[in-house]
Amino acid sequence: MNEEDVPLGRGLLYGLYQRRLRRSLEGQDLPHHVAMIVDGNRRWARSRALESAAHGHRAGAAKIREFLTWCDELGISVVTLYLLSSDNLTNRDSEELAELADIITQLAGDLAGYRDWRVQHVGVTEGLPKNLVDALAAAEKATAENTGLHINLAVGYGGRREIADAMRSILRSHGTEGGTIEELAELLTPDLIADHLYTGGQPDPDLVIRTSGEQRLSDFMLWQSAHSEFYFVEAFYPDLREVDFLRAVRDYARRHRRFGS
Repeated sequence: MNEEDVPLGRGLLYGLYQRRLRRSLEGQDLPHHVAMIVDGNRRWARSRALESAAHGHRAGAAKIREFLTWCDELGISVVTLYLLSSDNLTNRDSEELAELADIITQLAGDLAGYRDWRVQHVGVTEGLPKNLVDALAAAEKATAENTGLHINLAVGYGGRREIADAMRSILRSHGTEGGTIEELAELLTPDLIADHLYTGGQPDPDLVIRTSGEQRLSDFMLWQSAHSEFYFVEAFYPDLREVDFLRAVRDYARRHRRFGS
């Protein structure tokens, strides 16, 4: 249900509950990095008997700036949005992919001009339309000096491919410096691999959220999520409410993170 569909009295109750949730988070240990698997856009469109998946993707894109604003206002530093996987590029209908690429192109430009947010593309450009590649590069360039919320747009992204790319980068760098395989074997550590990931230098996600009721990673941040907390929301992404997000953060704050101890 969209906010405009909520009856007035119920809407007031939502508002009161939302403020109560926000107050409950004051002074709590909140996540620094939230990763969101944006899921359910197509099913949202089908549930409304809309003529194409593009309607769902547009609704999801319209929700993204709102979601990022919620994160920003809580003081979260980094948000990663899983928008288009490398598997999608080979398994989705070409017409749907073209429409989705146009939607993400518009989204990148919109985010680049909003607040003091910094936008970064994480993923590969191989297989992406030129207009999308150009838009992602332009958003990165335009926001490179911004110091606000850091937004990773995972587009053309695959976790296995990212790890393989990191290893290739390490091998090339080591080979350029004239090092041997034996020397590399001694130098190779988890920290070195992490430095060569698409998100090198960033904190790993503390909290990974997935919408639409699905409970799987789908090749998302396989390396970085080793110690992440997970939270699954039943709502399709376009229907995500701030109270759903605040519940996820409250749940995170209540957990005891052991990191293997």
